Amino acid sequence: WTDQHLGRTKFAARVSIALIKELLDDLLKAKIVNDGADKARGLIDTVRRKGDAASRVMIAHLHRRDPELYCQLGLGQGLL
Repeated sequence: WTDQHLGRTKFAARVSIALIKELLDDLLKAKIVNDGADKARGLIDTVRRKGDAASRVMIAHLHRRDPELYCQLGLGQGLL
């Protein structure tokens, strides 16, 4: 696990945004990932790992950018 974690850390530190996009496109074409759902899960997982403050920031941005989704998710009532 440690070697895999170190490889992941090194990859994340060195990979460019352009390469990430290219790799995602390749994996989409190969039907390994599902664009929207996988990105949404990854985004939520990343923010949750950063803690409650980061989650509140994301929720505030979601409210500003898509108030309808914000309400559909019950975020205004503190359900999540």
